Amino acid sequence: MKYIDVAINELKAQPKVWLITGVAGFIGSNLLERLLSLDQVVIGLDNFSTGHVHNLRLVESIVTTEQWKRFTFFEGDIRNLDDCRSACRGIDYILHEAALGSVPRSIENPIASNETNISGFLNMLVAARDEGVKRFVYAASSSTYGDHPGLPKVEDKIGKPLSPYAVTKYVNELYADVFAKCYNFNSIGLRYFNVFGPRQDPNGAYAAVIPKWTAAILAGEQIKINGDGETSRDFCFIENVLQANILAATCNEEAVNTVYNVAVGERTSLNELFKMISNALKENGFSHNIFPPEFCKFREGDVKHSLANIEKIRSLLKYEPTYTVNDGIRVAMHWYMTQYL
Repeated sequence: MKYIDVAINELKAQPKVWLITGVAGFIGSNLLERLLSLDQVVIGLDNFSTGHVHNLRLVESIVTTEQWKRFTFFEGDIRNLDDCRSACRGIDYILHEAALGSVPRSIENPIASNETNISGFLNMLVAARDEGVKRFVYAASSSTYGDHPGLPKVEDKIGKPLSPYAVTKYVNELYADVFAKCYNFNSIGLRYFNVFGPRQDPNGAYAAVIPKWTAAILAGEQIKINGDGETSRDFCFIENVLQANILAATCNEEAVNTVYNVAVGERTSLNELFKMISNALKENGFSHNIFPPEFCKFREGDVKHSLANIEKIRSLLKYEPTYTVNDGIRVAMHWYMTQYL
């Protein structure tokens, strides 16, 4: 039996109380759906700055009525310490997903990114520590690797940050480490690598590449690629991220107070990604023309290539990705077609 199955069986046998910050967002709402499906008790915190009510409504439509009754939503802001304290009361595990994402957004407004991603993160750490929360799992980022040229990316080898966003996510790791040393407070950081899947927002100036391209193609528009298309990423389907969060929250004490890469361990170029999306849409019945991409200037603050070494998370958390990039693209394209066509 896989280790994740053992963890899930234990949770079903003895449900816990979870807090998900950013619960109305892409990753947060998927975590909510998974935990409710496992009959857990969930408190959700969000201020709807980037999350959406319709994500919560979608979860409600998927889980049973009894499971939905186990969810309590708290509209609040992690920049407000009192909101954090209120949300943390009686919580066993915290999955901290609330953040102001996007490299370009952080370059345009570094103060806003700092207030949410650093001050808000510190508020959550303080509140969780004071309430005696057992485990604090937070969304770290592959942007922390910065200008370090090595591939694949290994957790203990990072470079200088290339954006304000990357600075904020690195500071999160520093604060988590200090709280472990000063207060004996246990946490785990999950360095996400280009997560994608259902409910990822395709709208707005800061939309991630997969939903943004998909929405454009479905609308009959030509997509734009920053650079020559050979830029590559370790794209990670949301199901792999859900697994990593559950394993991190329930792991043994020997595996805490560190960071882990969460990825597939495979590199996909933007040109390859465009082909995967196009093929998956056609497989799902999309019959309109898909125009060749337009190549544009390389985006400021980006790195050329990213690839994760996932041996550490495999060894210590027993994580094993169950979806390849292509598998995930097929599932995601089916979802986007049902929602946006």
